[in-house]
Amino acid sequence: MGKRIRAQRIGRGSPTFRASLKRKYEVGYPSHLFMGKQLLIGLVKELDHDPGRGAPVAEIALEDGTTFPVVAVEGMHVGQLIEMGENASIKPGNILPLARIPEGTSISMIEHKPGDGGKLVRAPGTYATITSQLGDRTIISLPSKKVVELSSKCFAMIGVVAGGGMRDKPFLKAGKKHHWMAAKHRPYPRVRGVAMAAVAHPFGGTRKKLGRPETVSRNTPPGRKVGYIAAKRTGRKKK
Repeated sequence: MGKRIRAQRIGRGSPTFRASLKRKYEVGYPSHLFMGKQLLIGLVKELDHDPGRGAPVAEIALEDGTTFPVVAVEGMHVGQLIEMGENASIKPGNILPLARIPEGTSISMIEHKPGDGGKLVRAPGTYATITSQLGDRTIISLPSKKVVELSSKCFAMIGVVAGGGMRDKPFLKAGKKHHWMAAKHRPYPRVRGVAMAAVAHPFGGTRKKLGRPETVSRNTPPGRKVGYIAAKRTGRKKK
């Protein structure tokens, strides 16, 4: 009888792999406050670090005293005035509906649906690009090169997410990598399946190469479901 492989243990939500990030901020802008309004002015009160998040967080205060945190973009600073609404100017940090943003502009923290506060493009150093405007729909190219069509009423922030060079610096020590992975609740170190014994992993038990295809069916039992699960295509791409 075998043992529960890592993929099974992660799926069962054991304490070792359970995600419980101790973040300070739930980033997102209250677009219901400035939806339909021509212009609102906010002030960047503070730039802070959020545990488990690579990009810094900016806390913005509105004129009525309401504050909300957003992911900071490159060039944002304490004391900066942030414009929000349909008549806001095209400057880094300003928040506008997609319909008011010209084609080719770099944007971040994009709403997937109007009013959700900005769910797309929030990782450090990432940005999306406005490809074209089609009436009440806007075509956007995401950092993954995927092209999506969103409602033109969705709000987005102008600029590139800050903290882009953090992964260019090597960790140098295993302890540094351990603490970085622990903050994100990811399994570390991650041993290759082919390096394990046959009892510990379906790919284990060989010293040369994998002796079977990596692709498995979507209906494969959990103890075998590793590798490329329900892959849409296999083999080399034709040029």
